[in-house]
Amino acid sequence: MVQVISHRGGTFPWPENSLTAFRNSIALGVPWVECDVHLSADSVPFVIHDATLDRTTDATGPVRARTEAELGAVTVRGTGGEALPSFDDLVSLIAPSATGLQVEIKGNAAGTRYPGALDLVLAALDRAGIRGRAGLIAFEAPLAAEAVRAGGLDHVAWLLTDRTVQQIGPAGAVAVCHAHGIGMIETEATALDAELLAAWRAAGLRVAVWGRTTRPPSGGCSSSAWMPWRATIPPWRCGWRPEPRDTCRGAARPSLVGGR
Repeated sequence: MVQVISHRGGTFPWPENSLTAFRNSIALGVPWVECDVHLSADSVPFVIHDATLDRTTDATGPVRARTEAELGAVTVRGTGGEALPSFDDLVSLIAPSATGLQVEIKGNAAGTRYPGALDLVLAALDRAGIRGRAGLIAFEAPLAAEAVRAGGLDHVAWLLTDRTVQQIGPAGAVAVCHAHGIGMIETEATALDAELLAAWRAAGLRVAVWGRTTRPPSGGCSSSAWMPWRATIPPWRCGWRPEPRDTCRGAARPSLVGGR
């Protein structure tokens, strides 16, 4: 079965990581939306993919260089003047809906971790009472491990690129997950095939994939498995709707919380 996640709220139809995108994905009935989080100069989480403001907003420079008030005055390109959302803004939008929220905590412009970012994200989820229908994904295995230890999340996944999979191999990825107590792994669509999927599942891992595709995944998962798909374009916009037992065949392209 395919479980759809709207990547950055729905990147192609709407401005990414904007409240417009998240509202529209919720209205479409997408089960999950995914967002990215950076911290302001005064350690307030904001929803934006890049460590700098240049690509997606009317401002420039590092997100971390501006205060909460200053970032609140920044607008997201293509939204007609909509403000850059804080994480609290997004959580308030998600809370009354039935949609789940997947969060990727990003690193700063130097690629290092924001001190206290996980605690700030979890606190925001708890204030809204939605930790149980939120998930966390991270490229840093120690950060994912911290989220696992914190408990209460729907899922926690370690992210690794196609290149990382090639460098450390399937067994190396399993070793990292087991060493850190992480039970879920997520990689790029280009990295996952039926053989790799079977190997990771045999090691007791839940498997997920992200990819820029408008079609549901194909490939080595059985119809009884929950194989999520983090899609850049919500497939409802492309005329596809999930069937109760949508199966994966051939080269897999899914994302989120894959059942073993």
